[in-house]
Amino acid sequence: MPEGDTIWRAARALQAALGGRTVTAFRSSVPAVAVAARRFALVGRPVARVEAKGKHLLVRFGGGPVLHTHQGMTGSWHLYRRGSRWRQAAHLARVVLETGEVVAVCFRAPRVELLAAGEAARHTALVRLGPDVMAEAFDAAGARVRLRAAGDVEIGAALLDQSCLAGIGNVYKSEALFLCGLRPFARVPGLADGTLDGVIATARRQMRRNLDAVSRRTTRLTAARHWVYRRSGQPCLRCGTTIERRMQGDPPRSTYFCPKCQR
Repeated sequence: MPEGDTIWRAARALQAALGGRTVTAFRSSVPAVAVAARRFALVGRPVARVEAKGKHLLVRFGGGPVLHTHQGMTGSWHLYRRGSRWRQAAHLARVVLETGEVVAVCFRAPRVELLAAGEAARHTALVRLGPDVMAEAFDAAGARVRLRAAGDVEIGAALLDQSCLAGIGNVYKSEALFLCGLRPFARVPGLADGTLDGVIATARRQMRRNLDAVSRRTTRLTAARHWVYRRSGQPCLRCGTTIERRMQGDPPRSTYFCPKCQR
């Protein structure tokens, strides 16, 4: 699943390409979205702004309508010039948004909704989001409070709870915990405030560092892009101990860690 840095890059690219431009065509393979587009008379409206909220992407149009997409495991936004060849098959397009010569296509996203401004403001999935790790005005103290409020849960699972802090996924969860030397299965109530603050700051630093990256990296080494993520069965880059992978949380997600470095 794309993580917060990926969604921020997509939002930034879409804002640069579409922001302030008038919608000249809009179509969607999602019936409810197609109906809403006609109801809102979307063609002819300007794209007010494109923004990311955690793992959610919002395209706001003049006058209030909001296109909400969540990419899940399969979705992605692409930008094209009119008439150029798409990188995915047309039948996989969930939304096609045109502003003159610019064509923005959302492929295979499991959640696509076109909402009135009030609906977007009350949307359960958006309202429940914790502080966005990628945001300039990130509330680190508020994120720690929300992690505490999650109760007696393992830190690896708590970091994926988007109501605690928004944007972290499997990659940065595993990498941040490794860099902090913290076992993913430690229970949140047993961790000091300073420890939680360190994990939050490390994840944020890693994610923002990758905002302009061509390919995501969490190490500065040439031998590997990641310290532990997807490296189960391989030697730890620090101590040589075999990296392990376990399923964690509900629903279960992969967690990668070094049993020696993360005591």
